[in-house]
Amino acid sequence: MPTSFSRVSAADIDRQKNFCAKIKEKYTFGEKYVYMQTFGCQQNEADSEKLLYFANLAGYKQTFDQKLADLIIVNTCAVREHAELKALSITGQFKHLKEQKPDLIIAMCGCMVSQEFRKDDIKFKYPYVSFLLTTNMLWKFPEVLYNTIKTGKRQICLEMDTDYLYEGIDSARQSDFKAWVSIMNGCNNFCTYCIVPYVRGRERSRSSKDILCEVECLVKRGYKEITLLGQNVNSYSPEGEDCSFAKLLEKICAIDGDFIVRFMTSHPKDASDELIRVIAENKKIARHFHLPLQSGSDEILKKMNRRYDRKHYFELVSKIRQAVPDIAITSDIIVGFPGESDEDFEYTLDALKTVRFDNIFSFVYSPRRSTPAAAMECQIPEDVKAKRMEKLLAVQREIIPADTKNHIGKTLRVLVEGRSEVGEKLLSGRTETNKLVYFEGDDSLIGEFCNVKIERSDVFVIYGSISK
Repeated sequence: MPTSFSRVSAADIDRQKNFCAKIKEKYTFGEKYVYMQTFGCQQNEADSEKLLYFANLAGYKQTFDQKLADLIIVNTCAVREHAELKALSITGQFKHLKEQKPDLIIAMCGCMVSQEFRKDDIKFKYPYVSFLLTTNMLWKFPEVLYNTIKTGKRQICLEMDTDYLYEGIDSARQSDFKAWVSIMNGCNNFCTYCIVPYVRGRERSRSSKDILCEVECLVKRGYKEITLLGQNVNSYSPEGEDCSFAKLLEKICAIDGDFIVRFMTSHPKDASDELIRVIAENKKIARHFHLPLQSGSDEILKKMNRRYDRKHYFELVSKIRQAVPDIAITSDIIVGFPGESDEDFEYTLDALKTVRFDNIFSFVYSPRRSTPAAAMECQIPEDVKAKRMEKLLAVQREIIPADTKNHIGKTLRVLVEGRSEVGEKLLSGRTETNKLVYFEGDDSLIGEFCNVKIERSDVFVIYGSISK
């Protein structure tokens, strides 16, 4: 069950909107622009859309040119050190903009600044950063922005003692046909390598009524793809409701309209038979299941505190594929976890060959301060990690083309996303199994579903032509 949390009232959100109105009325003269830089996961993307919504209410128009910005927001990630260092490097580059435009406000938000040591680092080494805002305080963005403008003083908002749950904040959607919908926040799993429970707090699930209202509004506005987000969607359990994640999916699928539902991320220990049944029975749910394995070694899985073994994982994959034969299964893999022996790594390679994932997202283990794994003995040398990663990717590269060729000759339903990266002549879209498809077509198809007959395949892309 979720731990206790504080629910932000509608009056609290209205108060924040009033701060936006005050900024727009008193403290903006002429056109003002906001530039957003987002790092990390889809949840961060969703958070950034809410911050942009507030910025828009306060009178700022979005710009993609940082030189035009009067307000710069850097929404950070702490899952890997590389993401943190990149966010700090980008922020460092904004120093010269602040020198040229003293009234420029630079804000840093998100997971990285929710770590005490990073807060201190930014406070002393980046004095031109105007304010910091932790993940659980994003709903107070207008108030902190208002106080920064009014007083001219730096604002450090880092209240981490309470986990908040809030409703009533809209999003400045970055797409007209694809939408993120957060159904919960935080995590109770405490995998030994993961910083998320420390920077996003304990699990808090939104009410099903509020989620259904948001999805229904999006569908009425013409959105074709709704992605439900949570650190572990399978543990969705709103306070005072008898509503599992599977039941929530059923309710969403009952909404009238032509759309598909995706979700991420699932934890294998909580993927229930009920969830598999609901996916099989509802065609509105995309035929794609992202199921992080992390390691194929039981010994390493135990050290990771994943609370399943390879036998359980393989049985779960078998259940999913028996119930939904056309489903694509993707996964996350960590290479070089502390104590990972050559034998442990071979178990992971064996898991790739056994499951035959449609795609994997692979990461070299990155120690995160305050996590148990960072203090473990037998840390793996960087050169060993690199060699193992090369081998892992080589094995996966052999799997993908063989499976991708199976699509040749089939007609697949594709959501058209825009022009491809390889040339203006080709449109780009994704199938319900999340396969990338290139084909010729008119711009009028962007944001719509169309049928594409597959004619050939590459390693990561399949090619076809529109089928009438």
